[in-house]
Amino acid sequence: MVFPLKYKAVVVVSKGKFELQEKTITHLEPNQVLVKVLAEGVCRGDEVCVEFGHHPRVPGHEVIGVVEEVGANVHLWKKGQRVGAGWFGGRCGDCPSCRKGDFATCVKHFTTGLTHDGGYAEYLVQPQEALALIPSQLSNEQAAPIVCAGVTVFGALRNSGAKPGDIVAIQGLGGLGHIAIQYSLKMGFKTVVLGRGTSKKEEALRLGAHLFIDWEERKTDPGVQTLKEWGGANVILSTSPPKALAGTPDILAVNGTIVTVSGSHEHIPLSPLELLVKRGKVMTCISGSSIDWEDALKFTVLTGVSTQIKTYPLEKAEEAYREMLKGDNFGRIVLVPSQK
Repeated sequence: MVFPLKYKAVVVVSKGKFELQEKTITHLEPNQVLVKVLAEGVCRGDEVCVEFGHHPRVPGHEVIGVVEEVGANVHLWKKGQRVGAGWFGGRCGDCPSCRKGDFATCVKHFTTGLTHDGGYAEYLVQPQEALALIPSQLSNEQAAPIVCAGVTVFGALRNSGAKPGDIVAIQGLGGLGHIAIQYSLKMGFKTVVLGRGTSKKEEALRLGAHLFIDWEERKTDPGVQTLKEWGGANVILSTSPPKALAGTPDILAVNGTIVTVSGSHEHIPLSPLELLVKRGKVMTCISGSSIDWEDALKFTVLTGVSTQIKTYPLEKAEEAYREMLKGDNFGRIVLVPSQK
């Protein structure tokens, strides 16, 4: 690879404003890897960059690509390998979290597409520790959502304390929820879906859910009583905004856990008393570091979990982003740069 390298990128130049620009990479630092982007997932987390980040910045943290060049000190990767990059964008190595090996909670909070340019582009420059190897069985488009959306719900489930045979309720049936339902079933959990409307019920049952509850009609939905007769949900994994958690302790099993993966600033509308009578817990889960991405990718291949995808060309990134914000798309949206 000969530098300087010119490439196209979609840049957020100011709050909410996108521009397609030509950018230049002049060199690689010793710890950096140059990745040619093959697919880039559009995630709700991109809103942090678009609306609240420091601009100009290239958003995007669901990146799949191929290694084009490596820095002088890179030992983990070589040219031609297919890799992925998620939210985790590197570590300082010195803070208490890093010294304990908990790199995802590094106090520097290095983030792909937020503290350095992300994947809404033809190329990505990424620290070597913030990449994961992509299994050959997954297409670029199928792999992209797993390094953020997939690993988020995968990690939430495997760290929730649920055991095979336990009842897990998945709240929300969208880009995150439809992946979470599949992971829940493959992990051996009796899976309930808290959604809204007939179309979501049909989709939940098609994916294999054991029970669907229309959460907006929960006062009259007979599924609530059925779930209570089963003993309640051992885990409720919410992929919805915090306000949707109102009322969930009513269907929680004793000693149950509510897990939210929302990145919202909204308050969770739960009272201590609601949880006290169930001895319930509330926890969160982040998307982890690169080794967690690899775990999720391997499990996806092992169990045949599939993501519903809609693709857009890179040049239509803003249109794709706006569609994602509407929340009407059942699956995930993926940008595909043209290949020269």
